[in-house]
Amino acid sequence: MPNFCAAPNCTRKSTQSDLAFFRFPRDPERCRIWVENCRRADLEAKTADQLNKHYRLCAKHFDPAMVCKTSPYRTVLKDTAIPTIFDLTSHLKNPHTRHRKRIKELTEEDIRKIKERRLASSIEQLVSKKDSAEDGTGTNEDEPQLSTEEKELREYLKSLFEVVVMFGKQSIPLVADKASAGGLNNFQALLDYRMNAGDEALRKRFVATAVNTEYLSATQQSQLLDICENTVREEMLMEVRESRFFSLVTGDLVEFANEKHMPLFLRFVNQQNVLREEFLDFMSFEGDEAALVERLEAHLTDRWSLSMEDCRGQAHKATGSSTTKMKAVAVLLMEKYPLALHMACSQMALNIHLSNNLPFPNVQIVMETLRKIGSFFKAPHTQDELEKAICTHYQKNEEKIALLKQACVPGWTEQHSVFDELLDMLPPLLLCMDSIRENEEGKFSDTTTANAYSISEILADFEIVVTVVILKNVLTFTRAFGRNLQGETLDVFFAANSLTAVLHSLNEVNDNIDVYHEFWFEEAVSVASVMNIPLTVPRLFLRKQRAADVGEIQAESYYKEYVTVPIIHGIMQEVEDMFSETNLKALKCLSLVPAVMGQMKFNTTEENYADVYRNDLPNPDTLPAELHCWRIKWKHRGKEVRLPTTIHETLQLPDVKFFPNVNSFLKVLSTLPVLKLEDNKGNTASERLQAYLSNVPAKQWNKSLAMLNINTHVKHDLDVMVDKYCRLYSEDDAEAEVEAESEEVAEEDVETK
Repeated sequence: MPNFCAAPNCTRKSTQSDLAFFRFPRDPERCRIWVENCRRADLEAKTADQLNKHYRLCAKHFDPAMVCKTSPYRTVLKDTAIPTIFDLTSHLKNPHTRHRKRIKELTEEDIRKIKERRLASSIEQLVSKKDSAEDGTGTNEDEPQLSTEEKELREYLKSLFEVVVMFGKQSIPLVADKASAGGLNNFQALLDYRMNAGDEALRKRFVATAVNTEYLSATQQSQLLDICENTVREEMLMEVRESRFFSLVTGDLVEFANEKHMPLFLRFVNQQNVLREEFLDFMSFEGDEAALVERLEAHLTDRWSLSMEDCRGQAHKATGSSTTKMKAVAVLLMEKYPLALHMACSQMALNIHLSNNLPFPNVQIVMETLRKIGSFFKAPHTQDELEKAICTHYQKNEEKIALLKQACVPGWTEQHSVFDELLDMLPPLLLCMDSIRENEEGKFSDTTTANAYSISEILADFEIVVTVVILKNVLTFTRAFGRNLQGETLDVFFAANSLTAVLHSLNEVNDNIDVYHEFWFEEAVSVASVMNIPLTVPRLFLRKQRAADVGEIQAESYYKEYVTVPIIHGIMQEVEDMFSETNLKALKCLSLVPAVMGQMKFNTTEENYADVYRNDLPNPDTLPAELHCWRIKWKHRGKEVRLPTTIHETLQLPDVKFFPNVNSFLKVLSTLPVLKLEDNKGNTASERLQAYLSNVPAKQWNKSLAMLNINTHVKHDLDVMVDKYCRLYSEDDAEAEVEAESEEVAEEDVETK
């Protein structure tokens, strides 16, 4: 049965945390002081015995100096320890939260007694320290008293954890390629090396190990990995809990052991007012949408002690068949948590995001082909072949050649203008793929030529050409809008105010679809003729028409009904869903940034949109007056004072703390996933994840090592890892597991013989 912390506003329990939990003391006087410091009125009527039996406080409420370890397996309090660290105000920020632990209001008499007791305690401690110093009898009580065996065990475990962390940082798989490993896995090989290099802790341990026993069983390796992973994750989660508000971002699916997993990222503003987006875990993608929502909630609330009520945004970078499922997940989450706004992700171009979300097979084939093309040109010599094809096709147009060569840099398939470039690149792309397929000079591998054949077959389909032309023309209206969304704060603010014009343009196209489709279809026919692609209607559709004995279908009519109209309607619906009224209100609050205020001549009206986050503000009733003072401050600044241009710059100002509502407002806005990561000096967590997946062969991917590799910047304490291991796994259990696994191996050898 788990232990729950009795402190107000503390939701920790022993099954979710590696923290120690302490019973209330049996001594009535000490117990009374604990209860007074907790400010739990409902505990005052209980006896010391009742409190000792049924109530606990976790280690977070005690000064670290009051906690000492008598052994690696047990954490205890000093006899004089009193809890002094409590959160008595966070519930005031969310008045709708239910409170099981009511906080007692102190009278003046209570406050006077507490002050007297603290003063007396301080005098006692000073006198005690002075006496100890004079007598020379002072000892460091914080140092754990360990036996020789316990010290050796801790040194041994510390060496193991050091090796595991190094494996994660350097992207080294635990199991090497069988052809080159000589039967020894990487973990055992490195332990061998360390022992030979003089690691006495490891040597002593393994000298005493049975001859036929592995250095470490698979179970023990798994335990070490779990401890490392959870320790790093807990460091990040502590920062998220301190910041309170966060947004949820999911990545494209990753496959471990033939099971699809979804990467989870959290975006938050830390205590230094810096926006962070960190990778937290891989979550199984199995089950339907409802099961996925339930699993997400379990991860965030039950496992990580976060509240979904504090989630202010969600973005899902899904591709392929997973897009429909993730859209349904986003809708279900918003139904339960209306402020978890579904938005576009700042790390994916809006036009690509919109196209990925269209549930039409022809569009999905185009998007998948784009991803294949992006990967294809990483192979040796392929980029040179593409540039040669561009020169061949556009040989009389030097300007076009220069533009396309400049455009087809690595990553061009992920840009806002990808469909414009793809349309211009279609003829040379097909020419390039055909040349690589033929491989006359023999410089391409069989895999590369096979991939070229696959791509060329798709590009030579008239339906794909039409789909690319339609996507290019429809998404022209959202291209500038999407680019602004990923721009500076001022660009995002004006993008939010320009959405009406974007929707108006799309509606105008829809109202005159016959005229637009005629022009677009002619463009597709022209491109296809250049590529020697015949004008055809899909074979499957023709077969169905013949079976139904319907008259001959005109190609132009078919593509209007089954390509142009669905795409324009789909894009309009996606834009409206992704930029709802609430989403736009949130983005318009960016006028709190001084540079935006200046651009608007300080004539801004944040009050009209503030109701979205009213319950997130410390003093919502004073917001109008505070916003007025905020505008006046910047309007009448000195000539030498520059207006901050981003949320990050604004939050770094020393006097922003004097505007508590503005400060809270900006922190919440900063977490919205549609805004780009500011002050991002290194690669993003998403980029580090992709680097791990690219650098390590798919068969050797490991979730725990990936977690360590992506989060190498997160501090870790080997002693903390050792403490956790000792609390969770006793030495006897570990030895029993090793013996059991050794016996199983021996039995298998006997059966084989």
